[in-house]
Amino acid sequence: MAEKEITQGTDPPVSPPCHASTFPPYVEVKCKSSGKRRRFAAGTEAGFAVSVINRKLDAGQSLAFFIEAVKQGEEEPICFGPNSVLVDYGDGWSLQTVTLRDGVGMREFISPPKLPFPSPKDSRNSNLAQRSAQPVMSLMYIGKILLAFVFIFVIGAIFTLFLENLPKLVLFINSAM
Repeated sequence: MAEKEITQGTDPPVSPPCHASTFPPYVEVKCKSSGKRRRFAAGTEAGFAVSVINRKLDAGQSLAFFIEAVKQGEEEPICFGPNSVLVDYGDGWSLQTVTLRDGVGMREFISPPKLPFPSPKDSRNSNLAQRSAQPVMSLMYIGKILLAFVFIFVIGAIFTLFLENLPKLVLFINSAM
């Protein structure tokens, strides 16, 4: 009898199946441009979702820049960066895209910040402008090329003389020993 009481109290609890978790297997994102809802697997990065949504837009529709979670009325929206994992925050919260038409504050997001130094593209263009002002082949450039040819011929002549006289040098070294 005592054994029955012990075994009844130690039965393991029944765990729910894996697919019956509290999180849905997907998240829904509403595209403001098209009005359609897109479903993505749980754990999808926001950058990937934005690129998929933008690829499925028709011509003339505004592109999505990022995704935010909004709750109608009282809450501040939660923005998802490109590497953020999309999360459903529950009742009242919905995920939606943010487009250029959504207004204020987007100028900072779209345009790159002004740098105090010129970008590589600008420096390339300024070098191109300086080079076009100079002649393509100057006298100094042609002189350097001619001097290089002279050095090549002098070095070639020295090696030729050395190789022609190499057998005599070998005989002289052998007779001296």
